Amino acid sequence: MDQPKHDYLVISRGQWDERASREDVQRAIDQFYVWYEAHVAAGRMKPGSRLAPTGKVVAHHLTTDGPFVETKEVVGGYWFIVASSLEEAAELARHNPCLPFGLTLELRPLDPERARAADVTNETPPEWRRG
Repeated sequence: MDQPKHDYLVISRGQWDERASREDVQRAIDQFYVWYEAHVAAGRMKPGSRLAPTGKVVAHHLTTDGPFVETKEVVGGYWFIVASSLEEAAELARHNPCLPFGLTLELRPLDPERARAADVTNETPPEWRRG
């Protein structure tokens, strides 16, 4: 029997390796789109998008131009993998043709539950975790 499938967010981070030629990077980009579009057509991935280099950072009583992050943390885009486990999603992501050219992928399972302050989540401060 097939295991249930879940969506995993894929966050593409980083910048192209400056030692690589533009031609080699373009070839990897072209291969990526063939790889990506085949998996979307097969239902193993869901579409995402590249992100524009501009944006805003919004916090309580503050809005600034941004995003401002270290180069290795730059988010270039996102999409979704549909898989039975995080390990299966990682195995599929490992074949991304752009990885040898400086990009890294972060995979995160989607949490379908509504947020609650009592739950330990990514947003929970360390002091609350001790209680």
